[in-house]
Amino acid sequence: MDGILTVTATEAPVRAWLADFAAAIEAADATRLAALFAPECHWRDILAFDWDLHTVSGAPAIAERLAGGLGQVAPRHFALAADRTPPRRVTRAGTEAIEAIFTFETAIGPCNGVVRLVNDDGAPRAWTLMTALDEIRGHEDPANGRRWQDVDWKRNFGGENWLDRRKKAVAYAEHDPAVLVVGAAQAGLSVAARLGMLGVDTLVVDREKRIGDSWRNRYHALTLHNETRVNHLPYMPFPKSFPVFIPKDMLANWFELYAEAMELNVWTGTSLEGGSWDDAAQCWDVTLMRADGSTRRMRPRHIVMANGVSTTPIMPDLPGLKDFKGAVRHSGGYGSGLDWAGKRALVLGTGTSGHDVAQDLAVSGVGEVTIIQRRPSLVVSLKEAQAPYALYDEEIPFEDKDLLATSFPYPVYRRSHQRMTEMNRHADRVLLDGLEKRGFRLSFGDEGSGWQFLYQNRGGGYYFDAGCSQLIIDGRVGLMQYADIERFGPDGAVMKDGSVKPADLIVLATGYEGQAAAARRLFGDAVGDRIGQVWGFDAEGELHGMWRPTGQQGMWFHAGGLAQCRIYSKVLALQIKARELGMVA
Repeated sequence: MDGILTVTATEAPVRAWLADFAAAIEAADATRLAALFAPECHWRDILAFDWDLHTVSGAPAIAERLAGGLGQVAPRHFALAADRTPPRRVTRAGTEAIEAIFTFETAIGPCNGVVRLVNDDGAPRAWTLMTALDEIRGHEDPANGRRWQDVDWKRNFGGENWLDRRKKAVAYAEHDPAVLVVGAAQAGLSVAARLGMLGVDTLVVDREKRIGDSWRNRYHALTLHNETRVNHLPYMPFPKSFPVFIPKDMLANWFELYAEAMELNVWTGTSLEGGSWDDAAQCWDVTLMRADGSTRRMRPRHIVMANGVSTTPIMPDLPGLKDFKGAVRHSGGYGSGLDWAGKRALVLGTGTSGHDVAQDLAVSGVGEVTIIQRRPSLVVSLKEAQAPYALYDEEIPFEDKDLLATSFPYPVYRRSHQRMTEMNRHADRVLLDGLEKRGFRLSFGDEGSGWQFLYQNRGGGYYFDAGCSQLIIDGRVGLMQYADIERFGPDGAVMKDGSVKPADLIVLATGYEGQAAAARRLFGDAVGDRIGQVWGFDAEGELHGMWRPTGQQGMWFHAGGLAQCRIYSKVLALQIKARELGMVA
């Protein structure tokens, strides 16, 4: 009985607010709309009211944008979502609110929404609002309850069977794909799966020999640093037998299985050599190099750069490094610490890869390992690093977790991570104090916003401690500051005091080239200039050029961790499908 009363008590204000919101929308009344929002308020829209991602703050700005874009969108039928998590009281980013999932319709199709209501002078008003297009009407994802029509898959004695069709589809002998996806890891496979389910002909190319090699070929000890429970790909969750943290080779093998099961068209051993946009034909003209050295010219209407935030290794031209007589490796391909037993190693960089490599070397019998710090780094224990995924511990359906994960407008998202970072600092105090005593320079992100913001702005600059921090504290892994190095020489690092830190191996954990740079290299400066920045937050708090239109027609970018790729592959696929249907220019 108490549970029923609680649900009713939380449902009533939400139903009332939705009714008022629907009436104000129907009247296109900006004044009435503004009155429904709290003094601090934010609206994030994901394709529901515009074919882009936008975040707007402040009641007047929200009301103006809502009222001004109603004509073509025609939003209607606002209601609490049936068969989803009911309204409930929550605390998000330190603010108590009633959180509710609702549905509505537009001229394009069904949409979902999340509203959080706070008490403002006795009245429930919206603190945050998120609206998102769910599907394009008439072109629904068959995985959402409708299988392909039986006529497409009937038994055809004496004719083509399923395997024949698959071979023909992947060969592209007589036609080109509508979409060319570059990269066959989590980003490329997830968006290809979404597009395939929407009936968009898609080819994925990857320069590696096997699907998953971009993970398989990385350093020997690599294991994911976030938990399996949040990392599922679209349509196919990981088996429950998988470990909490997935090893790289296990993940790589799963990618192969996923591509086969989802019937994805993938060409491995194939590199995109370059191309140009044909404005008259409204398509790309690209050249692919196959594994056998042959080339294939294709004219896709869309290119999705899904080659990852970590694309091409950055090998900095450090003073004197060319004079070093030992081995120089990038962290991504250095191999195993067992290959360097008894040697002396310097590892440049204190992000995740640098720490992992240093730890791998130290426990593999390398004679002496020293990590070199170039700038302050954020360190958080592996346990505390899972704090941003606490939502996935809540006992609600997984699809609701994903929807709620997208529902935090940037200012609230940032505040939430600042609070998490402060809690992490307190929980990890002993670890962090030990590092500082050894001379390790700590960072907690811009204004204490934590590791997620470092990742989404820079693609790195942090470490989830899996044991290397204690090795540094205990002195098993040495610590040097790059500022104390004058240059590198034949025998190692030449210090500013004239001494030499000897080494047989230097590992450069110096990061990777971003996607925008890779696109500029492939398509030229003119295209690169039109694309602009990719990754990093814009003024509204959305990521530049990611999962959304860029300045270059037909050019898209998709990247991030597995959870991001799962969630935003749908957002990207809907935009491409809409353009294929002629709904968007």
